[in-house]
Amino acid sequence: MLDVCPPALLACPRCGTGSLDLAGEAFACGRCTTHFPILGGVPWLFAAPSVALGEWRARFGRSVREHEDELRAATGALKTLTPGSPAHARLTHWANAQRAQPKLLDELLLPMLDPQGNAALETYLALRTRLPPEQGLVTYAANLHRDWAWGDEENGASLSAVRDAFADRKPTKLLVLGAGACRLAYDLHMAFDCERTAALDINPLLLYTAARVCDGNDVALWEFPLAPRASLDCAVLRTLHAPIPARAGLHVVLADGRQPPFAAGAFDAIVAPWYLDIVQEGVVASVQRINRLLAPGGVWIAFGSLTFGGADPVDRRGIDEVVECIAANGFTRPQCAEHDMPYLCSPASRHGRRERVLTLRADKGTECDQAPTTNALPDWIIDGKAPIPASSAFQREAATTRIHAFVMSLIDGRRSLADIAAVLEQQRLLSRTEAEAALRTFLTTMYDESRRSRGL
Repeated sequence: MLDVCPPALLACPRCGTGSLDLAGEAFACGRCTTHFPILGGVPWLFAAPSVALGEWRARFGRSVREHEDELRAATGALKTLTPGSPAHARLTHWANAQRAQPKLLDELLLPMLDPQGNAALETYLALRTRLPPEQGLVTYAANLHRDWAWGDEENGASLSAVRDAFADRKPTKLLVLGAGACRLAYDLHMAFDCERTAALDINPLLLYTAARVCDGNDVALWEFPLAPRASLDCAVLRTLHAPIPARAGLHVVLADGRQPPFAAGAFDAIVAPWYLDIVQEGVVASVQRINRLLAPGGVWIAFGSLTFGGADPVDRRGIDEVVECIAANGFTRPQCAEHDMPYLCSPASRHGRRERVLTLRADKGTECDQAPTTNALPDWIIDGKAPIPASSAFQREAATTRIHAFVMSLIDGRRSLADIAAVLEQQRLLSRTEAEAALRTFLTTMYDESRRSRGL
């Protein structure tokens, strides 16, 4: 088991200033008294750890239910196919993978799971257990296979680019911010013989798997390529393993990079692979947070392609704007280099590509303004004891949900769209014309979603 991150590097992500001390199987803040559990050797250092744990448990449950529904769909389809046909062989293989993957996930994530958790998929959907796509439990599962199964060319190119950016500097206390499946963190820790390397990510599947692999264990997981090269490449059982077990001093930390659980100046180097591309906050705030975590003279290396797709159009910055932003927030003017390298080129998929990846290095010169505090959840969500405010938004959602449920109750296998529109008109909810148009849009959305989720 990898060592737990030492308290000297940490600060409370909830109050922002309290120091953390080990208290049994948890870290405890001496200022706000929040306890952060250590589950299976992995610390949960989210600002609201119980909320984060509950959400990830629900997402795990939803993922398992989806595999079970895929299995039911495949089993039903097999009854219509001729045994020995290519389609029958493919669906048999697919069904076996769907049957096996939940057991493998359960074994990996057992330390964080709720033994009482067994809700139906519909419950998770109704309660909107839906992350943005970049933060789903298995959205980045391909990175696990890239990092620890077939991605030697990409992994080597990434390490080479980051090592070149360090030039003559050798980090001793390194943070990899948005470490994902942790191969780059592992490679840097081993290459530089770092005293401490903290690998932070928000996703427990990535970090629990990485912790086991870096500790010298093999991990079996099924890969589901987006564009299989052959029929049976639709599901490929991989064995994930590290070249050798990680040296002491490599730590994995489950946390949100927007509320990093580290003391100011804790690191002399930070590497942020694809972090600015993915994190849901503005570039200025991210730069200011990174500045705070670095010791004077520390090195920051950003690595990625700088995706131009933020929700705020002001923050869809080109590289020239990002350079100016970094230089204006306590860093030397960044040095930039581009590298052409493969990206997620699974041998079982046609979906891989090559990318022009940017490596950007900046050295910390001065302190800068502190980043704004990320909005915390209110106490009536965190502790669950205070009354839920009957806000206008909640009341509107309640009314919408009641109408939604009423319309769904009218779908009984006998009524037509026109019949349901007539009921809505009788209830004085909409005119006949409005009802038919609204129902057509509503049913089209439901139909499209059911097809995308294979009938769920």
